[in-house]
Amino acid sequence: MQDLIGYSVEEMKVGQSASFAKTVTEADVALFAGVTGDLNPAHVNQAYAEQTDFKGRVAHGILTAGFISAVLGTKLPGPGSIYLSQTLRFLAPVRIGNTVVATVTVKEIFAKKRRVVLDTVCRIGETVVLEGEATVMAPSRR
Repeated sequence: MQDLIGYSVEEMKVGQSASFAKTVTEADVALFAGVTGDLNPAHVNQAYAEQTDFKGRVAHGILTAGFISAVLGTKLPGPGSIYLSQTLRFLAPVRIGNTVVATVTVKEIFAKKRRVVLDTVCRIGETVVLEGEATVMAPSRR
């Protein structure tokens, strides 16, 4: 189990960031397909996927986006935060065996409403595979 860090809205600062890294496995893709029912052959059928523009299987985009949720729920803001919205732009494929690093960075804080806007990005090495913006309700120490 990973360490849970967490910050209240009063402790957070613009520019603060946190990350989560995960190597995508065959089991991750299979389990995600089973849980969600997304059996798109681009994700689960190698012969089919070889005929696509990607020339092989790719992980579900929303699986990659889920790594952002891991940061938000365990590190920044952390436990007690509530995901309110997320925009996503998928920029490059993620394949089995790739290590994805999801990073969130505090962009704006609305302390009275306990709202925090964060830039979100997922990278494989230096390649940005996903970017967007999240809004969360952060816990308060009050």
